[in-house]
Amino acid sequence: MAGLFAAFAYSVMPGLHRSDDHTFVTAMQRINQAILNGWFMTCFLGALVALGLAAVTQWTDGDRKVFAYVVAASVLYLTMFVITAAVNVPLNNELADVGSPDRIADLAAVRARFESRWVTWNIVRAVTSTGAFGCLVWVLVLHGRSTR
Repeated sequence: MAGLFAAFAYSVMPGLHRSDDHTFVTAMQRINQAILNGWFMTCFLGALVALGLAAVTQWTDGDRKVFAYVVAASVLYLTMFVITAAVNVPLNNELADVGSPDRIADLAAVRARFESRWVTWNIVRAVTSTGAFGCLVWVLVLHGRSTR
């Protein structure tokens, strides 16, 4: 998830920012439709399940130091999840609800209500999910050290 949100932050959204209002609204509507698929949902929700299982495993049989980093990763990932549910998805839904860009009288206003807020919170999602990933990489390092 960190890679997806980061790619949007450093390439997709800056590229779309350089486009006209019609292209921006159309592209974001299509992207938001396309991303709702089994692969995305498996990764997005599967990470929560995997983090939960890792936390339980480390709590019951594991190293407490490793457990702390699993909890930190879980908190960071859950933060990203909440931001997605509370900010980005509602913005996506609002953009979908405006209908076809061909029928919108003021595309600039629609874009203005969406773009800045969505981009800002996507960057926060990229940072928090990257932090979660970093914690999990450190978990692997600590686990490797403890099994030697």
